[in-house]
Amino acid sequence: MKYKIAVIAGDGIGPEIVAEAIKILNVAGELSGHEFEYKHVLMGGCAIDATGVPLPEETVEICKTSDAVLLGAVGGPKWDNLPGHLRPEAGLLGIRSALGLYANLRPAKLEPALADACPLKPSVVGEGFDMLIVRELTGGIYFGLRGRRMGDGGEEAYDTEVYSVKEIERIARVAFKASQLRKKKVTSVDKANVLESSRLWREVVHRVASEFPDVELEDMLVDNAAMQIVKNPGRFDVMVTSNMFGDILSDEASMITGSIGMLPSASLGDGTLGLYEPIHGSAPDIAGRGIANPLATILSAAMLLRYSLGLGEEADAVERAVAKTLDDGLRTPDIAGGAEGVRVVGTSEMGDAVARNLKSALCAREG
Repeated sequence: MKYKIAVIAGDGIGPEIVAEAIKILNVAGELSGHEFEYKHVLMGGCAIDATGVPLPEETVEICKTSDAVLLGAVGGPKWDNLPGHLRPEAGLLGIRSALGLYANLRPAKLEPALADACPLKPSVVGEGFDMLIVRELTGGIYFGLRGRRMGDGGEEAYDTEVYSVKEIERIARVAFKASQLRKKKVTSVDKANVLESSRLWREVVHRVASEFPDVELEDMLVDNAAMQIVKNPGRFDVMVTSNMFGDILSDEASMITGSIGMLPSASLGDGTLGLYEPIHGSAPDIAGRGIANPLATILSAAMLLRYSLGLGEEADAVERAVAKTLDDGLRTPDIAGGAEGVRVVGTSEMGDAVARNLKSALCAREG
């Protein structure tokens, strides 16, 4: 099969980590009889510099006609003083909206080889954790009415949290369906003791839960959820929550896996087209130094293979190759920690190692 993949390398370390993910996709394609055609397009700060806008229309059109979109990272201090609608992050919000990607899946799993890099005590982590955070992506406060006005205390700013029944229903169904393939437990996170939008969220999630009698549902306030992630992360299976809460909680969860450089994500809609990206930022302070961790982007490529292309066996092989590379003791600086017997490598060397292990895994499958 031949697949078209739109590639948005973006800013900062984006081009470096995307190059390693493409390296892995090429190995998977070569050994499995699939061909990937890449179309590089602009978004973020680099798009602003080249076209004056963070999301050119050409980028949107190419992404819409692709089978999947692979994204590095966008943003950086160079563009921090621009108006909100012209900042790099506006491109990210815009592409999600344009492609109808309303569900963001962010797995947070502690690899056994990275136990020493986890900031939590072994007594807290226990045998590890494996949670999936399902974040609503195109609604809520990030897309609500916003602005500035004059009030009694002078100039004031406002951002509005709005959710419809339809938006809550569809993200809840994504979470419940995902849980049926896991441990059949969903934790719905809200702030129903304060926010009216959260009260509607809770009502709708409970109605959707009746469609999935085999799945256990619990409600949890967001402040308690934040505490439980660091107190007892193993208690979670699938967590479903709003745009802003999911943004914050998934970043918190990423840090207890050893590094934010380890977490991939998939942004999905009603079809198979999805956008795949690491959850970390563009890290301009280390851009060009060859030390960025490419594993989150490589794992995002595995999710691309699984969810958009339907290549589950290849996705499994990529994930096993990453685990094998970590078991072999290779580490980029962000996950090296103080562990003994590890070897610190750069971005490209880490990608090469994963590629070798992927070749071995796929060849063994064919053999």
